[in-house]
Formats: sequence, C-alpha cells, structure tokens
Amino acid sequence: MSNEAVYHVPVMLEECMQAMDIKPDGVYVDVTFGGGGHSREILKRLGENGRLIAFDQDPDAVKNALDDPRFTLVHQNFRFLKNNLRLLGIKEVDAILGDLGVSSHQFDSAERGFSIRFEADLDMRMDQVSDLDAKKILNTYAEEDLHRIFGMYGEIQNARSLAKTVVTARLTTPIETVEGLKDAIKKLVPRGKEHKYHAQVFQALRIEVNQELEALQDFLSQTISVLKPGGRLVIMSYHSLEDRLVKNFMQKGKFKGEVEKDFFGNEIKPFHVISRKAITASEAELALNNRSRSAKLRVAERLA
Repeated sequence: MSNEAVYHVPVMLEECMQAMDIKPDGVYVDVTFGGGGHSREILKRLGENGRLIAFDQDPDAVKNALDDPRFTLVHQNFRFLKNNLRLLGIKEVDAILGDLGVSSHQFDSAERGFSIRFEADLDMRMDQVSDLDAKKILNTYAEEDLHRIFGMYGEIQNARSLAKTVVTARLTTPIETVEGLKDAIKKLVPRGKEHKYHAQVFQALRIEVNQELEALQDFLSQTISVLKPGGRLVIMSYHSLEDRLVKNFMQKGKFKGEVEKDFFGNEIKPFHVISRKAITASEAELALNNRSRSAKLRVAERLA
C-alpha cells in the first residue's frame, strides 16, 4: 500500500477534479497537501507547462512531497497563501483546492493527541512549532474562555458546566492526557452518546489550538485577489462552522451580513456559485470511506 493510501484517502477525488476544471498548462494550488492524493491527481491532468503549488504546515505531510518539476510544496499554513505565491513569482492562479478535514494519518497517530481512541498527551497541534497545545488550553484558560470555545467550536449544549468542571478538576490534577480529560468530565457525558460528546470536545480544542477558523477566513479573503477571472475556488469542509464560512464567502464575498451593493443597487459579489447546494459523497464512496460522510464540497468561480 502506498504512503498516500496510509496517510489519507482523498475524499471526493473525481468531484474535486471536475470542479477545478483543470487545463493542461494552468497554474493550480492545493492548500491542504496532506498525503498528496488530490495533488497527484492534479499533476496527472497537467501538461509539461502546468504548475502545482501545494501548502501544508504539518511536518509529517512534508515527507510526502512529490518529485516532479511541475510541483512545489510550501511548508506553511494556507493563511499565508498570497505572500508565498508572490515569493514564487505567481500573481494569479486558475483554481484553488482546499480539503479542510484532519487527515486520517493525524487521527491514527496516537502521539499527536487528535483522537479519542488512543491514550496520549493532549497535543493536537498541526504545526509542531506552535507553543499552544490542548494541554495548555485546558490547564491555563479562564473558565469563560473555555465556555466560549466549547460552546462555539464544539457546539456543546452544557458548555458552561463543562468549562466549570475542567477548571475544578485541574485544581487537583493537571489535565494532560486523553484518558485524564475523559475521566475529568465523565459525569457530564450523556449516557449512550459518549463518542459524539468526546468528539465535540476534541473538535473544540483542535480548532482553538490551530486557530482554524481565523486561518480559514484569512485564506478565503486572499483568494479574491489570487484567482484569475473565471478561476475556481473548490473547498471541502467537514463541520458546520467551516461550511457556514465557506458558503457565506462564496455567496456574498464576506463572512456575515448582507451582500454589498453599488450606488445603483447592484450587488457586488466576487464569485458566481457553481453549485447552489453542497456536493456530497456518493453512496459508493461512503461504503468505502466512512470519513467522507460529513464532507461538503462547495464550488465558486471568480467573476471578472
């Protein structure tokens, strides 16, 4: 089995390729390289003059870099998209692909602390250089800040009680491991819904550790000036917080509020939405890859 297959099975691969509308001599960006599944397929469709720039902040992903003269891997968060493209002498691109899911590799690597399935230190950093990890959040954040991230990022109903429980528990013993966290909050977990509740808690922590929503907004805002007129923005998200940001941005060119209008009342929108409804995985793919179940693919075209 290839390293790509072990690292991450690319979700909705063919749908993504069709949405990008790849031309042999075009310039393309994959802002979430991971195991390189989507990037490999893009390269198959490029001619010798085509070019692909990929981004990933995870050191493990860098090990999967492709040996191809048309390919460049940037070891950076995609929130630094525009500056890095300028450093490479690229002003505009034909399409940008983003798969916002945590890779299978990250979930399956126990020591990374992303998964509720393994006993490990609570880390959850995509970028190992960062000094903010899940342990630091759980043991140093104020109760009101924990309440905010559990409620906003985890969409947990008893977020206030959860925050108070964490603050009380850490007074006795620091919360540093997966099992330590589970044990500290076990009285709050709804019976029969343990897996879902723990997953929501871990999602909230992961989003805060990696500043995922802020990074997503920074990245999306830059796509307006990076994409050529007619260029495609193709984004796959896995939870409602991300999907809402992507949907609003594609429809309105902003993350909240109404579409801006000019003096004559005409809407000012940078994108034409290609698919009004999010594209989801086929039944065949769902049967092969359970992690595609929550994926929502949205596509928009840059207006002139």
